[in-house]
Amino acid sequence: MPKYIIEREIQGAGNLSAEELKSVSQNSCGVLNKLGPKIQWVHSYVTGDKVYCIYNAPDKDMIRQHAEQVGIPANAINEVKTIIDPVTAE
Repeated sequence: MPKYIIEREIQGAGNLSAEELKSVSQNSCGVLNKLGPKIQWVHSYVTGDKVYCIYNAPDKDMIRQHAEQVGIPANAINEVKTIIDPVTAE
C-alpha cells in the first residue's frame, strides 16, 4: 500500500496541550475506523505551526476524505517513493 506524508498547517500546533492532542487524535481515529482498514495513520510530527503525518492509504483521495471528515487541513499530500537512512550509505 502506498505511504504518504501529509503536511498540515495548523497555527500554534506546537503549543497544543497533551489533552488537546489526545482529543484531536481520538477524533482522527474515530474517522479512520469509519473509513475502514484501507487507511492507516502511522504517526505524526508536531512542529511550531505544522503537523507532518505519515499515512498508509490506497490513494490521495482517501486521505483528503479523512481530512475533511476530521476537519483538519491536508495542505500537501506527497507519496513516499522510497525510504533512505544511514544504512543506505553502507
